[in-house]
Amino acid sequence: MGRMSPIQLIITYYFFAVTISTILLSLPFTKKPGFHISFIDTLFTAASSVSVTGLATFDIGHSYSTAGIWVLIIIFQLGGLGVMMLSTFFYLILRRRIGLKQRQLIMTDTNQYTMSGMVRMLREILILIIGIEVIGAVILGLYFIPFYPTFGEAMFQGIYNSVSLVTNAGVDITGASLTPFVNDYFVQVISILLIVAGGIGFPVLLETRRFLFERNALIPFRFSLFVKVTTVTYVVLLIGGGLLIWGMEFNHFFKHSSLSEGFFNSMFLSATSRSAGLQTIDSRALSIPTLLFVSFLMFIGASPSSVGGGIRTTTFAITILFLYSVIRGRNHIYIFGREVFKEDVRKSLAVTLFATVLCFTSVMILMQTERTATLISVIFEVFSAFGTCGLSLGLSENLSTAGKIVIIILMFIGRIGIMYAMLSLRSKHQRKNAIRLPKEKMITG
Repeated sequence: MGRMSPIQLIITYYFFAVTISTILLSLPFTKKPGFHISFIDTLFTAASSVSVTGLATFDIGHSYSTAGIWVLIIIFQLGGLGVMMLSTFFYLILRRRIGLKQRQLIMTDTNQYTMSGMVRMLREILILIIGIEVIGAVILGLYFIPFYPTFGEAMFQGIYNSVSLVTNAGVDITGASLTPFVNDYFVQVISILLIVAGGIGFPVLLETRRFLFERNALIPFRFSLFVKVTTVTYVVLLIGGGLLIWGMEFNHFFKHSSLSEGFFNSMFLSATSRSAGLQTIDSRALSIPTLLFVSFLMFIGASPSSVGGGIRTTTFAITILFLYSVIRGRNHIYIFGREVFKEDVRKSLAVTLFATVLCFTSVMILMQTERTATLISVIFEVFSAFGTCGLSLGLSENLSTAGKIVIIILMFIGRIGIMYAMLSLRSKHQRKNAIRLPKEKMITG
């Protein structure tokens, strides 16, 4: 362990998290009497839960006991908030000193650039996220009372759905996801807000809270460039994505629906495709162009330092800004009165390219292993796994063992992030090459 880089340690810890989750979900008390779940399916469920993806190869609600569902809720928290964040939480409870190594790992796990104020930041994030989950659980639990036979069952569903939505886990335990609420706009709006709270990025939540409650009247408050780019990109993709889905399905799926039903369900699909995975409409009924567009949204995923996967919103934004600057003949990227570091541009392009190659390769492999699957179902499954989304066209339940392994790898990489997956291949003591070779022009394009 001592020879590992912080990134390699984080990946190792996530691997241990999947292993421990697999062991826990294999214990008899987590399953209903008479149900047997194979090892590969248990591993798939553990990886899906730790990566807060939501894909499942069997009916979770009919197979796991109430105790097993509570285990899943704990795993969602572990995967959504991050291994190092929750371990730090227990350090704080036990009043143990958090050393330099621990702080360095926290910094890596939360995508931060400095260790200054790290523990205070984590404490604020934990309080904020858990507070949002509690509020969501109370609102949904009370609202669900008429839909369930007992108060306890309604509150349990409220707790489960709130945690699942905030962590963007998307694991369905009812067999119907949120389709019973296809015309219930209250549940949809609350769900969208909870999804956004988990997926927009922890720094956005912290700076918004400080803007609302900790502003100094004498010192103008300034949002960071990260928060500005993240928020604008997330909101544009959310609203723009919903409107495009609505437009593409206006004369198809929503042909006989009211304007409000089409609008709200399109917005929910746009929100849930970012990483959440729960659905109010059956994705299999959508047209192929819409499914490809939803796949694109899943590929982008949520924001950095959030519970979601994908290439992340800032990566997408910088890649688009780079293309715009090339078209305009500019050598630098400017946004909100600031210049973007060339290193960040380089990383964004590398992440986008690597992710594209990874997903394209995975599609080719699955087309070989899943001979009866359609191309669109494979594309949808791959992007859903990589974006840790959890939407599926029904392929998950019919995957071969080889196909399940491919999806498990995609979910794991999607959770830890493409950049970390690439950087983990570096040696801890790798030195920069000081030798510069002669340059020579090449024909491109």
